[in-house]
Amino acid sequence: MFDGYDLIVYGATVPALIKYAPWGLTPTEAGVIGSYALVGMLIGALVAGVATDAVGRRRVLLISVSWFSLSMVACAMAPSAEFFGLFRLLGGLGLGGVMPTAIALTAEYSAGHRRSLNNALMFAGYPVGGILAAALALALMPVFGFRIMYWIGAAPLVIVVPLLWRYLPESLSYLVAKGRREEAALLAARLDTPLPEAVPAVRGQGAKSPVTVLLSRRHIGPAVLFAITSFFGLLLVYGLNTWLPQIMKSAGYPLSSSLLFLVMMNVGAAVGSILVAPVGDRLGMKPVTAVTFGAAALSIYLLSSPTASWAMYALVAVAGFGTIGTQIMVNAYVAMHFPPEVRATALGWTLGVGRLGAIVGPTFGGFLLAADLTMEWNFYAFAIPAAAGALMVFLLPKGVRAASPSPDAVAGRA
Repeated sequence: MFDGYDLIVYGATVPALIKYAPWGLTPTEAGVIGSYALVGMLIGALVAGVATDAVGRRRVLLISVSWFSLSMVACAMAPSAEFFGLFRLLGGLGLGGVMPTAIALTAEYSAGHRRSLNNALMFAGYPVGGILAAALALALMPVFGFRIMYWIGAAPLVIVVPLLWRYLPESLSYLVAKGRREEAALLAARLDTPLPEAVPAVRGQGAKSPVTVLLSRRHIGPAVLFAITSFFGLLLVYGLNTWLPQIMKSAGYPLSSSLLFLVMMNVGAAVGSILVAPVGDRLGMKPVTAVTFGAAALSIYLLSSPTASWAMYALVAVAGFGTIGTQIMVNAYVAMHFPPEVRATALGWTLGVGRLGAIVGPTFGGFLLAADLTMEWNFYAFAIPAAAGALMVFLLPKGVRAASPSPDAVAGRA
């Protein structure tokens, strides 16, 4: 939830940042600053995927949450737009480590028939954070200005980190891989979950890292396809979460209504993904992901034709499900497709490379508004990548492999 809040709060504060005279930001500059956190997230996601195999998923999550919370304090105190952008960039390093680690832990501790649903329940916190950001912006920004929103973003340091420290279990696969089998057995017994078997090494072959296994012939094709699909998904998520309030404001809606559109977008994502995730567990992730991408393309296209307010809110909710909800499905798809020994690395790779789309999204939206195109093209420009994402899904692998060690890992890892 706080991961979502700390990212989406930027979109909720963009109208106020552009109006803040001391900084004098243009829409293009605001779009570039919006991308800074996502550059940091790209680096953070790639590093986290490897770091979890060295220091454990629990420690990576604790460090990541603490890091992005401190960065929000720095944003709240930023004396200039340049420092604000720098602190958003640094905060992205922590934000990038959170999601792949949380997804990998959720997948590991979930029964196979509930993996997609549990992932959606966990990830639903992200759009709830978006709802919280937009709702608090409506209530607090007119009185306290935009800085209060970033002070609130520091709350995980005192609320979440102590809970993680006390209750978050380490990855059983990590403990077994590090030879800490007795510790893993005690944890598995306490949590009433099966203990994974150690993967034996094959004589005469050196140990292979998860990165090497991921880049093997068996996994490289799906890894690239998932990364490209994630590119389109994250472009939509961060492009719309950053610019939807400003786009609706430029279409003639007052700021309060524009922020309500952001609320509805995240409500649609949270509710829709939880309702649809069990279908993915039963029918497979490929058809479900294709449908959610298609829903995004159609709803964003229809937003270009103004209609009754209730219909616009409904379309925005569907767009939220089709963008944020789609990325939830893609993440679950990755977690279900790759075996446990490379799951965290695969998620870090997919989200890391996909962050290129997240970086493009806010900058792309800023250029659109700066170009002063017709209102319709503000929506067409986001409907096109949604349609491209739907086409990419058809190239993804059909089945989901069982969570068993891959031949590469059996050949190379102790």
